[in-house]
Amino acid sequence: MANLIQYAKDQVSHLTAQAYEAAAAAGVLPGGVAVKGSVEIPKDPQNGDYASSFAMAGAKAMKRSPRDIAQAVADHMDLTGTIFSSVEIAGPGFLNFRLGPKWYGDVLAEIESEGPLYGQSDEGHGEKVMVEFVSANPTGPMHMGNARGGVLGDTLANVLRRDGCDTWKEFYVNDAGNQINKFALSLQARYFQILLGEENVPFPEDGYHGQDIKDLAQAFYEEHGDSYQNVEEQVRLDALAAFGLERNIPKMQADLRRYGIEYDQWFFESTLHTSGYVAETVGLLADKGWTYEKDGALWLNTTQLLKNKYLAEGKSQKQVDKLDLKDDVLRRANGFYTYFAADIAYHRNKLEVRGFDKAVDVWGADHHGHVARLQAALDGLGLDGSHRLVVVLMQLVNLLQDGQPVRMSKRSGKAIALHDLLDEVSVDAARYFFNSRSATSAVDFDLDLAVREDSENPVYYVQYAHARICTLISRLAEEGHAVPKAAQIQADLLATDEEKSLIRALGRLPEEIHAAARDYDPSRINRYLVELAGQFHRFYGACRIKGEEEAVLSARLKLADSVRSVLANCLGLLGVTAPEKM
Repeated sequence: MANLIQYAKDQVSHLTAQAYEAAAAAGVLPGGVAVKGSVEIPKDPQNGDYASSFAMAGAKAMKRSPRDIAQAVADHMDLTGTIFSSVEIAGPGFLNFRLGPKWYGDVLAEIESEGPLYGQSDEGHGEKVMVEFVSANPTGPMHMGNARGGVLGDTLANVLRRDGCDTWKEFYVNDAGNQINKFALSLQARYFQILLGEENVPFPEDGYHGQDIKDLAQAFYEEHGDSYQNVEEQVRLDALAAFGLERNIPKMQADLRRYGIEYDQWFFESTLHTSGYVAETVGLLADKGWTYEKDGALWLNTTQLLKNKYLAEGKSQKQVDKLDLKDDVLRRANGFYTYFAADIAYHRNKLEVRGFDKAVDVWGADHHGHVARLQAALDGLGLDGSHRLVVVLMQLVNLLQDGQPVRMSKRSGKAIALHDLLDEVSVDAARYFFNSRSATSAVDFDLDLAVREDSENPVYYVQYAHARICTLISRLAEEGHAVPKAAQIQADLLATDEEKSLIRALGRLPEEIHAAARDYDPSRINRYLVELAGQFHRFYGACRIKGEEEAVLSARLKLADSVRSVLANCLGLLGVTAPEKM
């Protein structure tokens, strides 16, 4: 579980501090000065592998020029037994360190030791994190936004787990409330149209107009005939809703399973209502003084809760007073609880009942106004929602074909469904493309590019690198050259710029995984994969393996196999396959 990049940075800091102490002891520099210099990786490898700003940071306190300090530190530095081969002074006084063969060999040994878990860390400290994603209304097929949210949430949970969190994947099924009532009314209208003729039964203006509603109503009629024509309306609506949900939810599960997503739990909103948990949660908010009654409804004092939240976050009273804040209804005058009330109860269930340290939700960007309100409501319950609820807001997907936007599905005339997309492109391409940009950026999904088998298609480019290495290893094995253990190779033979650059890229994976987890941005893994594949292709073009002298062949074969392992590892995080042949 070593992060060899961080290890190198720490060693630079230690060696620099040690050399300063030696220079001070020799009377070359003034002693007792506390210096906090940074250690960075230069953009240009010609400036070394790591650069310390120690000399610039200490110049004022020591009353010496940075270059004089840098020279004194470099003169008193002992690199014996370290991972560095040299230190040089550059520019205004940077100390530039160059890695030696030991570090390059250590990277390959670490990849060998960790195998498919290389890059894991304990940065998450075992924190219990629920990632809730997709959570589409079960009233119709899943669309492009759900497709993007699916891979974003799934990959984010994988990355958080690799970073040391105890993660849980959940789908929240909205099987109660207004949208289910509208679903039932839509089915009822189509059912009566079958019984009485379409021209004799008006369809609700705000109903669900898709072909799937007609199909469900037809299936209900075929099973029940006219037996529900003359029963009480609520009995009919309940039966239609149950019939539709019993068919839609398994379809959603099947589509997501085909898409490579398996949840730890499908949590049903209806259970929060039937158990009395929504009422209990609203009662707790009332007990804490956060509610009031008006016009027969029960309201949450969201305005004050948000003011408290924003002031705690550092906004001034003047800034807060300028905000256009509004309160929210929790229970309508008819006694029914709102979606917001159920949402508060659900998140209380996550944080209080099930004990998750953090709840991460992946939502569409159109929900941005709901984020702070829900956090503030949880603050009102004493659950620290401002810190424990993290919402990843996801921008839209633009589907393109022949360079033009694709707006309609040929099949339904409505937004393109996930299952339609997966009939057109592979699961690998869909998962890779939907995760190719950070959540804050819109995704242009080019259907033509997604099916191309060339280097312009990033998923093909990365998978081809993996397959190319597998073929190389197989052919060399036929000639008697097995992949050696890291301890059996001479790392100092991996000395070309292409070899060193490739190993440095391999060494960076733990940092990339941690940054992806820290920033809730799993698209970093996509970018890393494309870069690593590119580095490999350059290495393969510049450094011959087959036919080389045995020691060189062995070292380069080990390097190639290490790349294969890391490519497969990262593709696995994305839920994309790593083919051995293409």
